[in-house]
Amino acid sequence: MKLGTAATGAALLALVFTTSACGSSASTGGSAQPAADAGAKGGKVGIDFPRADSDFWNSYNKYVPQLAGELGVDLMPPTNSQNDVAKLVANTQAMMGQGAKAIVMAPQDTGAIASTLQTLESKNIPVVSVDTRPDKGKVFMVVRADNKAYGTKACEFLGEKLGGKGKIVELMGALSSINGRDRAEAFGACMKEKFPGITVFEEPTEWDGTKAASMLQTRLQQHPDVKGVYMHAGGVHLAPTLQVLKAKGLITPPEDPKHVFVISNDGIPQEFDAIRKGEIDATISQPADLYAKYALFYAKAAVDGKTFQPGPTDHDSTIIQLPNGLEDQLPAPLVTKENVDDKNLWGNQVK
Repeated sequence: MKLGTAATGAALLALVFTTSACGSSASTGGSAQPAADAGAKGGKVGIDFPRADSDFWNSYNKYVPQLAGELGVDLMPPTNSQNDVAKLVANTQAMMGQGAKAIVMAPQDTGAIASTLQTLESKNIPVVSVDTRPDKGKVFMVVRADNKAYGTKACEFLGEKLGGKGKIVELMGALSSINGRDRAEAFGACMKEKFPGITVFEEPTEWDGTKAASMLQTRLQQHPDVKGVYMHAGGVHLAPTLQVLKAKGLITPPEDPKHVFVISNDGIPQEFDAIRKGEIDATISQPADLYAKYALFYAKAAVDGKTFQPGPTDHDSTIIQLPNGLEDQLPAPLVTKENVDDKNLWGNQVK
């Protein structure tokens, strides 16, 4: 896989070594400052991949080793917790035992990881959390897009396409995850405020494609007049959703009265192909490449003893303050047939 710009990795690496000299710009988001108690610099970075059953996460997993080399990160062999918090805890303990000076993880259960984060804090091992925001426990940085914006964008897209009335099936993720909650809460609040004439059937799939197919099948049997589907994660929901819609003859052009408008989250190549074929209408591109890039960037900054402040960054994002750390909210654009071939979208850079 290749990034859009060959120089990006080198520029980021240079930034790691130069931002500590920013001095008077300490209040600017994205400016790294030497930590007051910084000791020895450098060290190994451990990383746990959250799963291998999602096209989105498989893409992220492939970006990591490439970018680690470009950024000069001393990366330990990755582990994979397979969507199991007990495995994540065990993997984290192993990385601690092997001398990790910082750890990158993507806890799928954002509540159950708190005690592990407390243990890491007690050992002065900074944590970068990717895509998910732990409910409790200190984090050095969360690298994540604004998931509430995902829900709002999906609501506005479907609400406008349906003309403010009709029925929608929402294939939700896991509500034990901050991502599932953020997307669901924002989508629901937007629908209630802007499109009260639309009925939303909420289906918590736990990020499981098989459950998603069964739930969608049942709702379509009960309500054959459903005109919209919002998938919280194309990586696990796309294939089963298309299978159900095809079986029912509901994949038709937008002008056809039978058409069911579908929007997703992720921005994987398969979603882009589905948009081009007219099988779905839109997705919100969750930046797998930027997740990998900035997770490693912040992990390296952490082991180098640097810190960051809330505010705008130099990479079109904003760092916000959390009760338990900081979060870099990366941009996530809406993708439709009008811009699906944009070469800057990571889903179009995957080989």
